[in-house]
Amino acid sequence: MGFPDRIERTVELAHPPAKVWAALTTAEGLGSWFGNEATIDLRPGGAARMTWNEEGFTAEMRVERVEMPAVFGFTWHIYGLPEDDPRRTYVEFTLEPAGTGTRLRVVESGFAQLPEDAHSAAFDGNTKGWASELAELADYLDVA
Repeated sequence: MGFPDRIERTVELAHPPAKVWAALTTAEGLGSWFGNEATIDLRPGGAARMTWNEEGFTAEMRVERVEMPAVFGFTWHIYGLPEDDPRRTYVEFTLEPAGTGTRLRVVESGFAQLPEDAHSAAFDGNTKGWASELAELADYLDVA
């Protein structure tokens, strides 16, 4: 039997798409809710980096898709694999106007390529991570 390949989350945010887009695609925005520090070259093929200071963790990302202000996608290293492992998951944010706010859909895919032990750690960890990070995004937008 195969393993789940995707984590999907949809949240309703009480902020316009332009504000949500900036939170997702700028170093200032990303470094405020999705880590502590960030850099981003917002173009397909561009590099991005997220650092979580408390955890001592850095994620190197590659921007894959930029369709302002509706779709932003990147690939990144799979949690739990050795740093030199070439496998990555793909994360895509889709923004859709919803009244005066934004419906944000996040899909992370690529977990089915992993063996059972690595799949469990990565899939479970990122499932919990997205719940936490999306709550932090909502909080950040409320005070930004």
